[in-house]
Amino acid sequence: MTTQIVVPALGESVSEATVAKWFKQVGEAVAADEPIVELETDKVTVEVPAPAAGTLSEIAVEVGATVAVGAVLGSIGAGGAAAKPKPAAAAPAKAPEPALAGAAAQAHPPAPSARKLMEENRLDAGSVAGTGKDGRITKGDVLAVLEKPAPAPAPAAAPTAPRPIDVREERVKMTRLRKRIAERLKEAQNNAAMLTTFNEVDMTVLNSLRNQYKDAFEKKHGAKLGFMSFFVKACVTALKEWPAVNAEIDGDELVYKNYYDIGVAVGTPNGLVVPVVRDSDRLSFAEVEKAIANYGRKARDGKLTIEEMTGGTFTISNGGVYGSLMSTPILNPPQSGILGMHKTQMRPMVMPDGRIEARPMMYLALSYDHRIIDGREAVSFLVRVKECIEDPQRILLDM
Repeated sequence: MTTQIVVPALGESVSEATVAKWFKQVGEAVAADEPIVELETDKVTVEVPAPAAGTLSEIAVEVGATVAVGAVLGSIGAGGAAAKPKPAAAAPAKAPEPALAGAAAQAHPPAPSARKLMEENRLDAGSVAGTGKDGRITKGDVLAVLEKPAPAPAPAAAPTAPRPIDVREERVKMTRLRKRIAERLKEAQNNAAMLTTFNEVDMTVLNSLRNQYKDAFEKKHGAKLGFMSFFVKACVTALKEWPAVNAEIDGDELVYKNYYDIGVAVGTPNGLVVPVVRDSDRLSFAEVEKAIANYGRKARDGKLTIEEMTGGTFTISNGGVYGSLMSTPILNPPQSGILGMHKTQMRPMVMPDGRIEARPMMYLALSYDHRIIDGREAVSFLVRVKECIEDPQRILLDM
């Protein structure tokens, strides 16, 4: 008995993937539920488990091929001698079936004589207007299209010299994830009226608080006390006061969200991903830290699911972990705001009494969509975040 390996459902709005890796070769034994092939979508990588135990008898789709949901990837036999793998060469080409445009065309296919004439002339059904009963395409309809004078060919583009190949270069095809990242970032630049406002925050109190309680916190909750939970909570506090920063534009409507799903950008070898901490306003500091740590592990292992990376209302990106002193983060569509954290660095600061002290300072950047967020709201939001970080008791007291 043979069991087919098919492309599983890949999540909302994802209809195809690229075969990234086969974990088994034809003829090798396979255990049920063992990862057998890895697929790469424009959001995550997905390991497809073996649907049954046996021997991998066929690899129907080679690495690098694009496959749709439900497509057959290969087969698992019951054991014994394995079938020979299919050759990589494509099947002999044949004349394509004319596509039928719309439900009506499918319900009333072209007349046989019309279909034959369309196949011979490689005409698509969408290019022929049917005049028969219920819109059916007749032979006369096809002849009418063929008798029309062909449009004048467009002038040929001026030839461009190919880019010379340098032996010191290496060309690597972009992964689906990297291509999707590029598309989304360009989409953000093209569609949003994006601006960035800056401020700086004194990390003295937060550093002291963290050093004082980090050991007890980890002992009690089993999670390290980092800075991200404070920034997540500070952002939630500011988002409640300035709801436009937590909103988005949908057509000609503004969508204000009364929930706080905070995306936390995580760098991986394959690119930047943004898992979402759901209902951050309802979570404790420990629950936020645990969620972020778990997402970090899953991101590094390529185990994040599509559901874990969709639906965020606001994003935080910490370039400081890589040493960035200042940057302008780019929006994560369709969100309207993103906070950029940066490296904490000792700098001389003038204190209220005129003294100069070396203080641990961090630049903060808020990039926002000016179509929905005014400058006053953006600046006030960032000031509120600054106040909460410099005096963390404000978060606990909701002040």
